[in-house]
Amino acid sequence: MAERDPLVVFTPSGKRGRFPEGTPLLTAARKLGVDLDSVCGGRALCGRCRVTVAEGRFAKHGIDSAAANLTPVTAAEARYAARKGLAPGHRLACQACLAGDLLVDVPPESQVHRQLVRKRAEAREIALDPVLRLHFVEVEPPGMEGQRGDLQRLQAALERQWGLSRLQPDPAVLRELQPALRAGRSKVTAAVHREREIVAIRPGFHDAALGVAVDIGSTTIAAHLCDLASGAVLASAGAMNPQIRFGEDLMSRVSYAMMHPGGAGEMTEAVRNAVSARIGELARSADVDPADILELVVVGNPIMHHLFLGLDPTPLGTAPFTLATDEPLDLRAVEIGITNTGKAARVHLLPCIAGHVGADCAAVILAEGPHLREEISLIVDVGTNAEIVLGNRERLLACSSPTGPAFEGAQISCGQRAAPGAIERVRIDPETLEPRFRVIGCELWSDDPGFGAALGATGIAGICGSGIIEALAEMYLAGILAADGTIRGELAARSPRIRAEERTFAYVLHEGEPEIRITQNDVRAIQLAKAALYAGARLLMDRLGVEHVDRVTLAGAFGSHIDPFHAMVLGMIPDCPLERVSSAGNAAGTGARIALLNRAAREETAALVRRIEKVETAVEPRFQEHFVQAMAIPHAIAPYPSLAAVVSLPSRSGGAPPAPRKRRRRVRG
Repeated sequence: MAERDPLVVFTPSGKRGRFPEGTPLLTAARKLGVDLDSVCGGRALCGRCRVTVAEGRFAKHGIDSAAANLTPVTAAEARYAARKGLAPGHRLACQACLAGDLLVDVPPESQVHRQLVRKRAEAREIALDPVLRLHFVEVEPPGMEGQRGDLQRLQAALERQWGLSRLQPDPAVLRELQPALRAGRSKVTAAVHREREIVAIRPGFHDAALGVAVDIGSTTIAAHLCDLASGAVLASAGAMNPQIRFGEDLMSRVSYAMMHPGGAGEMTEAVRNAVSARIGELARSADVDPADILELVVVGNPIMHHLFLGLDPTPLGTAPFTLATDEPLDLRAVEIGITNTGKAARVHLLPCIAGHVGADCAAVILAEGPHLREEISLIVDVGTNAEIVLGNRERLLACSSPTGPAFEGAQISCGQRAAPGAIERVRIDPETLEPRFRVIGCELWSDDPGFGAALGATGIAGICGSGIIEALAEMYLAGILAADGTIRGELAARSPRIRAEERTFAYVLHEGEPEIRITQNDVRAIQLAKAALYAGARLLMDRLGVEHVDRVTLAGAFGSHIDPFHAMVLGMIPDCPLERVSSAGNAAGTGARIALLNRAAREETAALVRRIEKVETAVEPRFQEHFVQAMAIPHAIAPYPSLAAVVSLPSRSGGAPPAPRKRRRRVRG
């Protein structure tokens, strides 16, 4: 970059750099590592990359900044502004390009990392048998007679005192061996991996051996620091996956890799840095020495898996969706750029199941154990790309279904991810059509005394995934939504909350500032997502030859916050007794912890993956048929007897609103 190129400074991060005229602000932000969101991959569709340009002379930064130093509003930007609005002074960073020096502010709503990440370590009993163990030994001091090298005497001591023979050292151990022997007066602690390799050496007695289980999701990254000796979770950390700025969903990221030379490398660097940062955060939180972190287990969907390894993800974007490898892998952390660990730390990746069913799904199966039961279990890991498992001890099937990001608040007019101020629970009175709701960060409902004061500065910002699901299900039960998903305009005469929007109608959930509306397009986005989810499950049921399932488990950071009752009303999952529908929380993270702490679990998972039947929804002719039928609420033809036993469902014909329904079980408030 030339010195005469425009200078851009981003606040509040303070990151700066010079770029040629015509460089989009979003591109500059990415290159500088600025925390700037982008859901649509720079297509001026999502509006998440809104920024403001400061006016005036800023001596601190040495620039004269003005909105005139940006290129004019583009046609795509104007279309977005006409469709969704763009406040004065705001520009879309994906469209606005440099034409001079700039001071650009990234507001909180445009920052990736402001969201609340709700992933935690689930309580679970795990049989401890880690692949790495510590061995304290007294090494024979060197002498003039029968001289042997320090390594050979260490190997002899490990064989003599622990029965470990033919151990080979990692190169990092060779460099540390002699200083450790001197400091420990010939007494050292060796960390041995799989009874084959010495991966760390510490002077004297040392009893700290730590590991980290990492779940790389397309939206979030969760990591858990564990004591390999006790199995205790010492700390947990979560953050948004920084790859989101390259595209919200998986196919957007594959497209980015296809369309931008070096794009895959950018995403690889971003996710590796994020994982390394989480490891450092864990070490600080638990107040431990990062050098004691010697073992990692990493899981993720196939595209996250490939990008983490630095493999080209583009073959996963088109049929036959070929994986570079579907075997478990053991690598040195340093080889894949992971820092904040011991110098010779090892990374184990669980095997992927198929082109769109990854190691995270294998971890979910390990955690939930459907292969150990007689009953038919349906496990749904809900995310931007839902992974679905069906079966029992006799037979297991798996597939993925492209639900998209709507469940997580994207593509929704007032949608956002789970963060303080987001509406997460909704109830609608079927008589008055008046709503009540609860927001993240406040325990009170909107009709409770003191609700406004309890919100504090957070206020009401939007609606997150669990909130939009409950809102639509409640709208259906109240008769506001027809079975085909149409918002009933005739109810405008009955309630002012039903308002006309051009040729369709919307339901006003919150009348304050900002106004939160559920639009017809919002309903369609959720219908498309839930239909894809149901169709994938139904396809597996067809293949297994069953008409019902015995239990349903909702997994994943988002799945753990879905109300099973509302999910079933909406038709996201097949009918099942509600008491048999449960949440597994972050099951992928739990499975990664099991593999971290139990070596046999790794072999079990590898063997299990080989016998799972993979169903590719993209080429299954019946998927479209199931998808179309599942667009109805809850479904066009599928019976829901278990659901009907606890709530009076409206007529499937979509006629008049239902009569007052019988009292139903209230789940979570």
